[in-house]
Amino acid sequence: MQTYYPTITNLNFSEVRRYAGLGPKTGFSEEMLQSAMRDAVLLVNPQTVWNTYVYDDISHVILTPEPVPLQGKNIQRFLIGAVQVAIVAVTIGTALEEEVTRRFTDNAYTSALLLDAAGTAAVEQTADEVCRMIRHKSAAAGLATGNRFSPGYGDWDILAQKEILPLSGGSTLGISLTAAAMLVPRKSVTAIIGLYPTQSECYPINSNHLSCQDCTQEPCLARKETMPHDKDF
Repeated sequence: MQTYYPTITNLNFSEVRRYAGLGPKTGFSEEMLQSAMRDAVLLVNPQTVWNTYVYDDISHVILTPEPVPLQGKNIQRFLIGAVQVAIVAVTIGTALEEEVTRRFTDNAYTSALLLDAAGTAAVEQTADEVCRMIRHKSAAAGLATGNRFSPGYGDWDILAQKEILPLSGGSTLGISLTAAAMLVPRKSVTAIIGLYPTQSECYPINSNHLSCQDCTQEPCLARKETMPHDKDF
């Protein structure tokens, strides 16, 4: 198990707007968004952990002492050619969530909404940071990395969290699951990343990138309106 504690000193303004569900024209001033971002940076406690496992991409099984099959065509296609997988857990802690709850209780709805969006941007940024760390470490071992893919994406059932969270080691960061397989703290993420031989013709492949247009979670506020510029981590 490996851990990494990124430092977040700023957030992406456009990403916070997107997670808040804001269109090009809103009644919210830029200063309100900037204030939420400044508060978020002070409240977050970015923490990450991951474990690496051998992966059989023929049978779509993570080869742990008790093998874990991956169900869903999207995740199986996503990992074509992978020889290992890194299972990641990320959280920014509970302080920001507690402040969001306090603001809602105090009827400061707009402030709470924008802070919550900033928290989502922060946990995604933290996940991007640990992906970069994994890419660096994997390169030293002669492996290339794919993009991250989380339970609930596409047709990969959110209930897979029950298997993925323990594999990641996320409990060491205080992450747990509700009965509905939702992560606690709420601003947490688990993901799987394929690791590929650098000379493999299977990496990179176009089918390894699943865009928001391919995802079945249409109500998701994080859905991107334009797909061509989606970036790798």
